[in-house]
Amino acid sequence: MSQKFTFQIAATDGKARSGVIQTPRGEIRTPAFMPVGTAGTVKAMLPESVRATGADIVLGNTYHLMLRPTAERIARLGGLHRFMHWDRPILTDSGGFQVMSLADLRNLTEEGVTFRSHVDGSRHHLSPERSMEIQRLLGSDIVMCFDECPALPATDEAVAKSMRLSMRWAQRSRDAFGDRPGHALFGIMQGGVTRDLREESASALKAIGFDGYAIGGLAVGEGQEAMFSVLDYAPGFLPEDRPRYLMGVGKPDDIVGAVERGVDMMDCVLPSRSGRTGQAWTRRGQVNIKNARHMDDPRPLDEDCTCPACRNYSRAYLHHVFKAQEIISSMLLTWHNLHYFQELMGGLRGAITEGRLAGFVADFHAQRAEGDIAAL
Repeated sequence: MSQKFTFQIAATDGKARSGVIQTPRGEIRTPAFMPVGTAGTVKAMLPESVRATGADIVLGNTYHLMLRPTAERIARLGGLHRFMHWDRPILTDSGGFQVMSLADLRNLTEEGVTFRSHVDGSRHHLSPERSMEIQRLLGSDIVMCFDECPALPATDEAVAKSMRLSMRWAQRSRDAFGDRPGHALFGIMQGGVTRDLREESASALKAIGFDGYAIGGLAVGEGQEAMFSVLDYAPGFLPEDRPRYLMGVGKPDDIVGAVERGVDMMDCVLPSRSGRTGQAWTRRGQVNIKNARHMDDPRPLDEDCTCPACRNYSRAYLHHVFKAQEIISSMLLTWHNLHYFQELMGGLRGAITEGRLAGFVADFHAQRAEGDIAAL
Protein backbone atom coordinates (compact mmCIF):
# COMPACT_ATOMS: atom_id res chain seq x y z
CA MET A 1 0.00 0.00 0.00
CA SER A 2 1.20 3.52 -0.77
CA GLN A 3 2.95 5.32 2.07
CA LYS A 4 1.77 8.65 0.72
CA PHE A 5 -1.36 10.70 1.25
CA THR A 6 -3.09 11.18 -2.10
CA PHE A 7 -6.50 12.25 -3.38
CA GLN A 8 -7.97 11.10 -6.66
CA ILE A 9 -11.28 12.38 -8.04
CA ALA A 10 -12.99 9.53 -9.89
CA ALA A 11 -16.19 11.26 -11.04
CA THR A 12 -18.02 14.58 -10.91
CA ASP A 13 -21.66 15.55 -11.27
CA GLY A 14 -22.12 19.31 -11.29
CA LYS A 15 -19.99 20.60 -8.42
CA ALA A 16 -20.18 17.26 -6.57
CA ARG A 17 -17.15 14.97 -6.59
CA SER A 18 -16.63 11.29 -5.84
CA GLY A 19 -13.15 9.96 -5.21
CA VAL A 20 -10.68 8.25 -2.92
CA ILE A 21 -8.16 9.52 -0.38
CA GLN A 22 -5.28 7.06 -0.07
CA THR A 23 -3.43 6.87 3.24
CA PRO A 24 -0.94 4.33 4.62
CA ARG A 25 -3.73 3.07 6.91
CA GLY A 26 -6.26 2.56 4.16
CA GLU A 27 -8.48 4.40 1.73
CA ILE A 28 -11.22 6.90 2.48
CA ARG A 29 -14.05 6.92 -0.02
CA THR A 30 -15.42 10.40 -0.68
CA PRO A 31 -17.81 12.01 -0.08
CA ALA A 32 -17.08 10.71 3.43
CA PHE A 33 -18.85 11.09 6.75
CA MET A 34 -16.55 10.74 9.75
CA PRO A 35 -18.08 9.48 13.02
CA VAL A 36 -16.82 11.47 15.99
CA GLY A 37 -14.82 9.61 18.64
CA THR A 38 -14.23 12.58 20.92
CA ALA A 39 -12.33 10.86 23.74
CA GLY A 40 -10.94 7.92 21.78
CA THR A 41 -14.28 6.17 21.35
CA VAL A 42 -17.41 6.59 19.27
CA LYS A 43 -19.85 6.53 22.16
CA ALA A 44 -21.85 3.30 22.63
CA MET A 45 -19.99 1.58 19.75
CA LEU A 46 -17.18 -0.94 19.45
CA PRO A 47 -14.59 0.00 16.79
CA GLU A 48 -15.55 -3.13 14.84
CA SER A 49 -19.16 -1.98 14.89
CA VAL A 50 -18.20 1.47 13.60
CA ARG A 51 -16.32 -0.15 10.75
CA ALA A 52 -19.28 -2.45 10.03
CA THR A 53 -21.47 0.60 9.36
CA GLY A 54 -19.14 1.48 6.46
CA ALA A 55 -17.00 4.17 8.09
CA ASP A 56 -13.50 4.50 6.61
CA ILE A 57 -12.23 7.09 9.11
CA VAL A 58 -13.09 8.44 12.55
CA LEU A 59 -12.39 11.76 14.23
CA GLY A 60 -10.65 12.29 17.57
CA ASN A 61 -10.51 15.43 19.66
CA THR A 62 -7.24 17.13 20.57
CA TYR A 63 -8.72 19.21 23.38
CA HIS A 64 -10.36 16.30 25.21
CA LEU A 65 -7.47 13.86 24.70
CA MET A 66 -4.85 16.37 25.87
CA LEU A 67 -6.75 16.74 29.14
CA ARG A 68 -7.31 13.04 29.70
CA PRO A 69 -5.62 10.67 29.44
CA THR A 70 -3.06 13.14 27.90
CA ALA A 71 -1.33 12.86 24.55
CA GLU A 72 1.92 11.87 26.24
CA ARG A 73 0.28 8.87 27.92
CA ILE A 74 -1.35 7.78 24.65
CA ALA A 75 2.02 8.03 22.88
CA ARG A 76 3.68 5.86 25.55
CA LEU A 77 0.94 3.28 25.02
CA GLY A 78 1.55 3.09 21.28
CA GLY A 79 -0.52 5.92 19.82
CA LEU A 80 -4.22 6.56 19.42
CA HIS A 81 -4.85 3.83 16.83
CA ARG A 82 -3.59 1.10 19.16
CA PHE A 83 -5.07 2.77 22.24
CA MET A 84 -8.63 2.78 20.84
CA HIS A 85 -8.25 -0.37 18.69
CA TRP A 86 -8.93 1.39 15.37
CA ASP A 87 -6.40 0.52 12.67
CA ARG A 88 -7.81 2.75 9.95
CA PRO A 89 -7.33 6.50 9.38
CA ILE A 90 -7.96 8.98 12.19
CA LEU A 91 -8.43 12.73 11.77
CA THR A 92 -7.92 14.88 14.85
CA ASP A 93 -9.23 18.40 15.15
CA SER A 94 -6.90 21.03 16.54
CA GLY A 95 -8.75 21.93 19.73
CA GLY A 96 -9.57 25.42 18.52
CA PHE A 97 -13.33 24.92 18.36
CA GLN A 98 -13.54 23.47 21.87
CA VAL A 99 -11.39 26.27 23.30
CA MET A 100 -13.71 28.78 21.59
CA SER A 101 -16.61 27.33 23.56
CA LEU A 102 -14.76 28.11 26.81
CA ALA A 103 -15.15 31.86 26.31
CA ASP A 104 -15.40 32.55 30.04
CA LEU A 105 -12.41 30.35 30.87
CA ARG A 106 -9.85 31.40 28.26
CA ASN A 107 -7.35 34.13 27.46
CA LEU A 108 -6.58 34.61 23.77
CA THR A 109 -3.33 36.22 22.54
CA GLU A 110 -1.23 36.16 19.40
CA GLU A 111 0.80 33.37 20.94
CA GLY A 112 -2.15 31.06 21.58
CA VAL A 113 -4.84 30.38 24.14
CA THR A 114 -4.51 29.84 27.87
CA PHE A 115 -7.55 28.20 29.36
CA ARG A 116 -8.91 26.31 32.32
CA SER A 117 -9.91 22.69 31.93
CA HIS A 118 -13.62 22.00 32.11
CA VAL A 119 -12.68 18.75 33.89
CA ASP A 120 -10.75 19.97 36.92
CA GLY A 121 -10.04 23.67 36.43
CA SER A 122 -6.31 23.14 35.73
CA ARG A 123 -4.59 25.69 33.49
CA HIS A 124 -3.34 24.76 30.03
CA HIS A 125 -1.82 26.54 27.05
CA LEU A 126 -2.64 25.65 23.47
CA SER A 127 -0.76 27.19 20.56
CA PRO A 128 -0.22 26.14 16.94
CA GLU A 129 3.03 24.49 17.95
CA ARG A 130 1.54 22.66 20.94
CA SER A 131 -1.47 21.53 18.88
CA MET A 132 0.87 20.05 16.25
CA GLU A 133 2.88 18.33 19.00
CA ILE A 134 -0.24 16.79 20.57
CA GLN A 135 -1.53 15.52 17.23
CA ARG A 136 1.91 14.06 16.44
CA LEU A 137 1.92 12.24 19.79
CA LEU A 138 -1.54 10.88 19.05
CA GLY A 139 -0.33 9.62 15.66
CA SER A 140 -3.13 11.29 13.67
CA ASP A 141 -3.25 10.51 9.97
CA ILE A 142 -4.92 13.84 9.18
CA VAL A 143 -3.89 16.77 11.36
CA MET A 144 -5.82 20.02 11.52
CA CYS A 145 -4.25 23.46 11.80
CA PHE A 146 -4.82 25.34 15.03
CA ASP A 147 -7.33 28.10 14.42
CA GLU A 148 -9.76 30.39 16.16
CA CYS A 149 -13.41 29.92 15.33
CA PRO A 150 -15.53 32.94 16.27
CA ALA A 151 -19.14 32.36 17.24
CA LEU A 152 -21.72 33.89 14.92
CA PRO A 153 -23.30 36.36 14.72
CA ALA A 154 -20.27 38.66 14.86
CA THR A 155 -19.27 41.92 13.17
CA ASP A 156 -17.27 41.77 9.95
CA GLU A 157 -14.46 43.52 11.81
CA ALA A 158 -14.37 40.84 14.50
CA VAL A 159 -14.56 38.02 11.94
CA ALA A 160 -11.76 39.58 9.84
CA LYS A 161 -9.49 40.01 12.87
CA SER A 162 -10.10 36.41 13.94
CA MET A 163 -9.59 35.05 10.41
CA ARG A 164 -6.26 36.84 9.97
CA LEU A 165 -5.07 35.52 13.31
CA SER A 166 -6.02 32.02 12.16
CA MET A 167 -4.05 32.52 8.94
CA ARG A 168 -0.94 33.48 10.94
CA TRP A 169 -1.52 30.42 13.08
CA ALA A 170 -1.89 28.34 9.90
CA GLN A 171 1.64 29.30 8.85
CA ARG A 172 2.95 28.43 12.31
CA SER A 173 1.08 25.11 12.18
CA ARG A 174 2.63 24.34 8.80
CA ASP A 175 6.11 25.17 10.10
CA ALA A 176 5.65 23.08 13.25
CA PHE A 177 4.14 20.12 11.38
CA GLY A 178 7.28 19.74 9.28
CA ASP A 179 7.81 16.86 6.86
CA ARG A 180 5.86 13.75 7.92
CA PRO A 181 5.43 11.30 5.01
CA GLY A 182 2.13 9.44 5.18
CA HIS A 183 0.55 12.09 7.40
CA ALA A 184 -1.48 15.05 6.10
CA LEU A 185 -2.01 18.58 7.36
CA PHE A 186 -5.22 20.43 6.49
CA GLY A 187 -5.60 24.20 6.55
CA ILE A 188 -8.86 25.72 7.76
CA MET A 189 -10.64 28.50 5.88
CA GLN A 190 -12.39 31.07 8.06
CA GLY A 191 -14.25 34.30 7.27
CA GLY A 192 -17.77 33.86 8.58
CA VAL A 193 -20.47 34.50 5.99
CA THR A 194 -18.54 37.26 4.15
CA ARG A 195 -17.39 36.33 0.67
CA ASP A 196 -14.37 38.65 0.53
CA LEU A 197 -13.05 37.34 3.83
CA ARG A 198 -13.52 33.74 2.72
CA GLU A 199 -11.60 34.45 -0.47
CA GLU A 200 -8.82 36.21 1.44
CA SER A 201 -8.55 33.25 3.81
CA ALA A 202 -8.42 30.73 0.95
CA SER A 203 -5.69 32.74 -0.79
CA ALA A 204 -3.60 32.82 2.37
CA LEU A 205 -3.96 29.05 2.86
CA LYS A 206 -3.08 28.26 -0.76
CA ALA A 207 0.04 30.40 -0.46
CA ILE A 208 1.14 28.30 2.52
CA GLY A 209 0.20 24.98 0.90
CA PHE A 210 -1.68 22.10 2.54
CA ASP A 211 -2.60 18.49 1.80
CA GLY A 212 -6.29 19.30 2.21
CA TYR A 213 -8.49 22.26 3.07
CA ALA A 214 -11.32 22.59 5.56
CA ILE A 215 -14.18 25.06 5.60
CA GLY A 216 -14.47 26.14 9.22
CA GLY A 217 -16.63 28.62 11.04
CA LEU A 218 -19.95 27.26 9.78
CA ALA A 219 -22.66 25.32 11.64
CA VAL A 220 -22.01 27.68 14.55
CA GLY A 221 -25.38 29.39 14.66
CA GLU A 222 -25.75 31.01 11.23
CA GLY A 223 -28.53 28.69 9.98
CA GLN A 224 -28.71 26.42 6.95
CA GLU A 225 -29.61 29.11 4.43
CA ALA A 226 -26.58 31.22 5.34
CA MET A 227 -24.34 28.15 5.42
CA PHE A 228 -25.44 27.07 1.95
CA SER A 229 -24.96 30.59 0.62
CA VAL A 230 -21.31 30.40 1.74
CA LEU A 231 -20.92 26.89 0.33
CA ASP A 232 -22.22 28.14 -3.02
CA TYR A 233 -18.84 29.83 -3.51
CA ALA A 234 -16.35 28.84 -0.78
CA PRO A 235 -15.34 25.37 -2.06
CA GLY A 236 -14.50 26.96 -5.41
CA PHE A 237 -11.87 29.15 -3.71
CA LEU A 238 -9.95 26.01 -2.72
CA PRO A 239 -7.65 23.85 -4.89
CA GLU A 240 -9.62 21.41 -7.00
CA ASP A 241 -7.13 18.57 -6.52
CA ARG A 242 -7.27 18.55 -2.70
CA PRO A 243 -9.96 17.22 -0.34
CA ARG A 244 -12.47 19.76 0.98
CA TYR A 245 -13.70 19.17 4.51
CA LEU A 246 -16.75 20.90 6.00
CA MET A 247 -16.28 20.82 9.77
CA GLY A 248 -19.05 19.94 12.20
CA VAL A 249 -21.83 19.18 9.69
CA GLY A 250 -24.34 17.73 10.12
CA LYS A 251 -27.90 16.78 9.55
CA PRO A 252 -28.69 14.60 6.53
CA ASP A 253 -30.09 17.51 4.50
CA ASP A 254 -27.01 19.58 5.41
CA ILE A 255 -24.81 16.74 4.15
CA VAL A 256 -26.68 16.38 0.86
CA GLY A 257 -26.60 20.13 0.25
CA ALA A 258 -22.88 20.31 1.06
CA VAL A 259 -22.01 17.44 -1.28
CA GLU A 260 -24.00 19.12 -4.06
CA ARG A 261 -21.78 22.17 -3.54
CA GLY A 262 -18.46 20.32 -3.80
CA VAL A 263 -17.65 19.16 -0.25
CA ASP A 264 -15.77 15.86 0.15
CA MET A 265 -15.65 15.23 3.91
CA MET A 266 -17.87 15.97 6.92
CA ASP A 267 -18.10 15.06 10.59
CA CYS A 268 -20.70 15.51 13.30
CA VAL A 269 -21.63 14.15 16.73
CA LEU A 270 -25.27 14.05 15.66
CA PRO A 271 -25.70 10.31 14.89
CA SER A 272 -24.27 9.17 18.21
CA ARG A 273 -25.72 11.99 20.31
CA SER A 274 -29.15 11.41 18.79
CA GLY A 275 -28.86 7.71 19.50
CA ARG A 276 -28.27 8.36 23.19
CA THR A 277 -31.31 10.65 23.39
CA GLY A 278 -33.80 8.32 21.69
CA GLN A 279 -33.69 9.84 18.20
CA ALA A 280 -33.33 7.65 15.12
CA TRP A 281 -32.54 9.05 11.67
CA THR A 282 -34.20 7.29 8.75
CA ARG A 283 -34.68 7.93 5.05
CA ARG A 284 -38.17 9.23 5.90
CA GLY A 285 -37.02 11.54 8.67
CA GLN A 286 -36.55 11.25 12.43
CA VAL A 287 -38.19 8.75 14.73
CA ASN A 288 -38.51 9.76 18.37
CA ILE A 289 -38.49 6.37 20.07
CA LYS A 290 -39.52 7.98 23.38
CA ASN A 291 -43.05 8.60 22.05
CA ALA A 292 -45.76 6.40 23.51
CA ARG A 293 -47.03 5.61 20.00
CA HIS A 294 -44.13 3.13 19.64
CA MET A 295 -44.99 1.18 22.79
CA ASP A 296 -46.87 -1.60 20.95
CA ASP A 297 -45.38 -1.16 17.47
CA PRO A 298 -43.91 -4.43 16.11
CA ARG A 299 -42.32 -2.72 13.09
CA PRO A 300 -38.60 -1.98 12.80
CA LEU A 301 -37.35 1.60 12.76
CA ASP A 302 -36.93 1.36 8.99
CA GLU A 303 -38.17 -1.67 7.06
CA ASP A 304 -35.56 -1.16 4.34
CA CYS A 305 -32.60 -0.86 6.73
CA THR A 306 -30.19 -3.78 7.26
CA CYS A 307 -28.57 -2.62 10.51
CA PRO A 308 -28.84 -4.90 13.60
CA ALA A 309 -31.38 -2.62 15.27
CA CYS A 310 -33.74 -2.87 12.30
CA ARG A 311 -33.07 -6.54 11.48
CA ASN A 312 -33.58 -7.87 14.98
CA TYR A 313 -35.62 -5.47 17.12
CA SER A 314 -39.03 -3.80 17.06
CA ARG A 315 -39.88 -0.21 17.81
CA ALA A 316 -41.71 -1.54 20.87
CA TYR A 317 -38.49 -3.09 22.18
CA LEU A 318 -36.44 0.01 21.44
CA HIS A 319 -39.05 2.14 23.20
CA HIS A 320 -38.93 -0.20 26.21
CA VAL A 321 -35.14 -0.26 26.62
CA PHE A 322 -34.92 3.50 26.21
CA LYS A 323 -37.57 4.07 28.88
CA ALA A 324 -35.85 1.50 31.12
CA GLN A 325 -32.54 3.35 30.60
CA GLU A 326 -30.83 0.19 29.40
CA ILE A 327 -27.42 0.65 27.79
CA ILE A 328 -28.47 -1.42 24.76
CA SER A 329 -30.79 1.43 23.78
CA SER A 330 -27.84 3.75 23.08
CA MET A 331 -25.95 0.94 21.37
CA LEU A 332 -28.73 -0.02 18.96
CA LEU A 333 -29.92 3.48 18.12
CA THR A 334 -26.36 4.76 17.58
CA TRP A 335 -25.53 1.78 15.36
CA HIS A 336 -28.67 2.44 13.33
CA ASN A 337 -27.91 6.15 12.97
CA LEU A 338 -24.31 5.59 11.89
CA HIS A 339 -25.48 2.91 9.45
CA TYR A 340 -28.00 5.32 7.97
CA PHE A 341 -25.44 8.11 7.60
CA GLN A 342 -22.95 5.78 5.89
CA GLU A 343 -25.70 4.41 3.65
CA LEU A 344 -26.52 7.99 2.67
CA MET A 345 -22.86 8.62 1.79
CA GLY A 346 -22.72 5.45 -0.28
CA GLY A 347 -25.85 6.54 -2.11
CA LEU A 348 -24.33 9.93 -2.84
CA ARG A 349 -21.09 8.38 -4.10
CA GLY A 350 -22.98 6.03 -6.38
CA ALA A 351 -25.22 8.80 -7.73
CA ILE A 352 -22.24 11.04 -8.51
CA THR A 353 -20.36 8.19 -10.19
CA GLU A 354 -23.38 7.37 -12.36
CA GLY A 355 -24.28 10.98 -13.15
CA ARG A 356 -27.70 10.87 -11.47
CA LEU A 357 -27.17 13.09 -8.45
CA ALA A 358 -30.10 15.39 -9.22
CA GLY A 359 -32.50 12.44 -9.19
CA PHE A 360 -30.98 11.06 -5.99
CA VAL A 361 -31.38 14.41 -4.25
CA ALA A 362 -34.99 14.75 -5.47
CA ASP A 363 -35.81 11.27 -4.13
CA PHE A 364 -34.08 12.10 -0.82
CA HIS A 365 -36.25 15.15 -0.27
CA ALA A 366 -39.42 13.38 -1.48
CA GLN A 367 -38.93 10.53 1.00
CA ARG A 368 -38.44 12.96 3.84
CA ALA A 369 -41.58 14.85 2.83
CA GLU A 370 -43.52 11.56 2.89
CA GLY A 371 -42.19 10.96 6.38
CA ASP A 372 -43.44 14.36 7.52
CA ILE A 373 -46.90 13.51 6.20
CA ALA A 374 -46.84 10.09 7.86
CA ALA A 375 -45.75 11.67 11.18
CA LEU A 376 -43.19 9.03 12.08
